[in-house]
Amino acid sequence: MKVVLRYGSEGLPVDLPETPGFAGVLEPSSPPALADPAAEVARRLGEPLASPPLADLARGRRSACVVVRDVTRPVPNALLLPPLLHTLEEAGVPREGILLLVATGMHRPTAPGELPGLLGPEVLGRYRVADHDGRRPEDLVEVGRLGEGVPALVNRRYVEAELKVLTGFVEPHMWAGYSGGRKSILPGISGLETLQFMHGPEMVAHPGCEYGRLEGNPFHEAGLRVMALAGADFVVNVTQDSARRVTGVFAGHPVEAHLAGCRFLEPHCVRELDAPLDFAVTTNAGAPLDCNLYQTTKGITGAAAAVRPGGDILVASRCAEGAGSPEYGRLLADAPSPTALLESLHRHEAFVPDQWCAQETCQVLLDRNVWVYSEGFSAEELARFHLRKADDVAGWVRDRLARHGPQARWAVVPEGPMVILRVAGDDGR
Repeated sequence: MKVVLRYGSEGLPVDLPETPGFAGVLEPSSPPALADPAAEVARRLGEPLASPPLADLARGRRSACVVVRDVTRPVPNALLLPPLLHTLEEAGVPREGILLLVATGMHRPTAPGELPGLLGPEVLGRYRVADHDGRRPEDLVEVGRLGEGVPALVNRRYVEAELKVLTGFVEPHMWAGYSGGRKSILPGISGLETLQFMHGPEMVAHPGCEYGRLEGNPFHEAGLRVMALAGADFVVNVTQDSARRVTGVFAGHPVEAHLAGCRFLEPHCVRELDAPLDFAVTTNAGAPLDCNLYQTTKGITGAAAAVRPGGDILVASRCAEGAGSPEYGRLLADAPSPTALLESLHRHEAFVPDQWCAQETCQVLLDRNVWVYSEGFSAEELARFHLRKADDVAGWVRDRLARHGPQARWAVVPEGPMVILRVAGDDGR
């Protein structure tokens, strides 16, 4: 059978065998793409969910902060921003009072050459744009407390804006359940100290923090708490199909509109298996998400939910940027073993930015083998990260069948973490 894996911008065609234990090509289904998404965005700004129209909220405001996701997220900003910003100006918000704040979380800053693709030609150069920097205390303000006295630190320019608008898209997320909504604030524009709590070892290891789960999810609940403390007036979230075409627009109340998007998406992305797999071939959903190994943790974790202990995972991810952040790479490379790294993190000996994805990777590596197909790494480099290199996807599948037997249960997940894998009767990790 021929399957095209989401890999980079072009995809990776592979020719795989069909065997008795093959559980299928597990893909999300897609509702029809909107025929006129621009018109639907404009309509939803005027007819939002559980909220007055955006124009009504904007009247009398002299400043507005519009939060946009960074370049690691394929949000169609060129579609969303022009009608949104036009609405603000038509309602009387002066252009010089509007700030586009890029929700980098703890990711790298936006490169100047990335701005045209991030914002679109109608926006670039007409509005003020700034990257969030969670490491600058002077750019943050404490809006309240989380957990055991943890300060909720949020970007000062956002907090001080008279009108606060969040944009983004809804997709499965390995800790928050689904992206979008409150995630624009936490972690998007939150401070390092807050993120140390949100991405600490206890939170990352919590069984409630998993793909597709909102109820009983402490990551989701903390996001709602910070959003309530910092304030949010309006959200514009979209859902997209595998070709990045918009399938739904959810605008309005920051909580209710986001939940509507999650409910809309869930039946299209959850795939349930009747038993665990011996091995799986997956991806990190292609560009822009497979830009580095740090992001590729998402694909690895998503597949691990369906692969039995002792099984194998192959993730195809281009990783043109290598490991991602230096901290993430050093954590994995310096650890003598996954177990040693996890023990060190739980002792709270030190907090290192991006340790959360290193922890997530190592939690999988404790009892599963992870292989990477990537042009971005040699076998020696991957071995430093306790990972193995696969040079050929089809050859790897044949090798796994030889190891696990011709009756082995396996599956292919071409879009990686865009699919939420569940095993019947398994209510946790």
